[in-house]
Amino acid sequence: MPRDHIRVTRALLSVSDKTGLVEFATALAGLGVELVSTGGTHRALSEAGLTVTEVAELTRFPEMMDGRVKTLHPAVHGGLLAVRDNPEHQAALAAHGIGAIDLLVVNLYPFEETLKAGRAYDDCVENIDVGGPAMIRAAAKNHADVAVVVDVADYSALLDEMRAGEGGISAATRRRLAQKAFSRTASYDAAIANWLAAEVPTQEAPAFRALGGRLGQSLRYGENPHQAAAFYRLPGTLRPGIATARQVQGKELSYNNLNDTDAAYECVAEFDPARTAAVAIIKHANPCGVAEGADLLTAYERALACDPTSAFGGIVALNRPLDAEAARRIVEIFTEVIIAPDASDEAKAIIGAKKNLRLLLADGLPDPRAAGETVRTVAGGFLVQGRDASVVDDMALKVVTRRQPSEAERADMIFAYRVAKHVKSNAIVYAKNGATVGIGAGQMSRVDSSITAARKAAEAAKSLGLAESLAKGSAVASDAFFPFPDGLLAAAEAGATAVIQPGGSMRDDDVIRAADEAGLAMVFTGVRHFRH
Repeated sequence: MPRDHIRVTRALLSVSDKTGLVEFATALAGLGVELVSTGGTHRALSEAGLTVTEVAELTRFPEMMDGRVKTLHPAVHGGLLAVRDNPEHQAALAAHGIGAIDLLVVNLYPFEETLKAGRAYDDCVENIDVGGPAMIRAAAKNHADVAVVVDVADYSALLDEMRAGEGGISAATRRRLAQKAFSRTASYDAAIANWLAAEVPTQEAPAFRALGGRLGQSLRYGENPHQAAAFYRLPGTLRPGIATARQVQGKELSYNNLNDTDAAYECVAEFDPARTAAVAIIKHANPCGVAEGADLLTAYERALACDPTSAFGGIVALNRPLDAEAARRIVEIFTEVIIAPDASDEAKAIIGAKKNLRLLLADGLPDPRAAGETVRTVAGGFLVQGRDASVVDDMALKVVTRRQPSEAERADMIFAYRVAKHVKSNAIVYAKNGATVGIGAGQMSRVDSSITAARKAAEAAKSLGLAESLAKGSAVASDAFFPFPDGLLAAAEAGATAVIQPGGSMRDDDVIRAADEAGLAMVFTGVRHFRH
């Protein structure tokens, strides 16, 4: 068990991020701590007027190979790993003239930042730290006798404890710091391993997979109040979204807010902002309304019309910077979160009047075609798969019915298929004139999804004071093939005139025959969009 307190007499500092370094080291020196450091850290401390020993004086070897070798030496690792109450360890220190190191302060080469910057392969390799993780792991293993700091955020609290305890650090603090240190090196190595996995494309799954992340936010609870939760950001991530967004307005985001906002932003990113304005309204990770428009206000009005009841308390995602006109309309009903690439000052002021409404600005849209992976835990393990990067614009659409779709029907089929990709299976989406008019999500039967979507379309018409269902004259998208004609016929009965689906059922001929008999135009994509 760790000794209750250790007094720090000697500290080794070797940091890439020098934020607060001089102030921290100055405070350590004021507590009587001898300072040892490397390279750029030694230079920074010396220039600040501090007395500091260079690691090369301990090892009696200069830094070499462009700094690749400097701390990998018994004079360093012996000082970190020696057990203080082990006579043999103490004898070895004495025999080889090695001084004990009580505090290690290391933050690593900025590998993750190098990835974010999109630097060349060789630059990424050079930013893989070797000596830093080795020292961190040594000090963390020996936390019974050594404290290790890997985060500048811990400087202040550590100094407060040392000042209060005559230079001492408690066992509880050392253990907490050791846990953080091992987590940091694990996350760092995960970023490197996953980058290399992407750089060495193969059809085979890697023998080992690593996950790592940095705490972005502690959450009050998870999906339900009895579940603990937190949000972690993946190292080196480049994908705009909830991990990159800055929150400029509103109360703290919840677990469900984060999950739903991610779903909303990924959905609206399917619509190129250079082509059209688009808005997606999401509830419980499913779209309840998606629409294109000449501007955001028009797109929002049309998305809201699909299911105004479900939109209450939903998430609104926009593919263009939020403007004042759209902001004024959005705040008219209760909305949990708005996410957009940016927002005008006037729009921010309008949202600011609603103190609990969260506004997230992501500084860009995620690329729906970009490669990537999704991860889901299961009992005893986790599932990894490639992100669904298929986009309907890239698919070879095949008309399989006697009737060809009109230009308007084709446009609505493509629109509906964009949305169906983001609806939980079984998914059925009715769309007309670039807007959803009915969505059936997550039903165990595709027929039930079709019926649900049709009912939603009828309810939406009623709320607008229309006698005729919005499904009449619509196009229908199915995320997977119709195994029987019944789901397709339910869409036809609701008034749909065109269908887009992957095809691939052993009963495709029966479904095509039913479509022909109903006078429908139908297109096969050859690409399924299951989303569980």
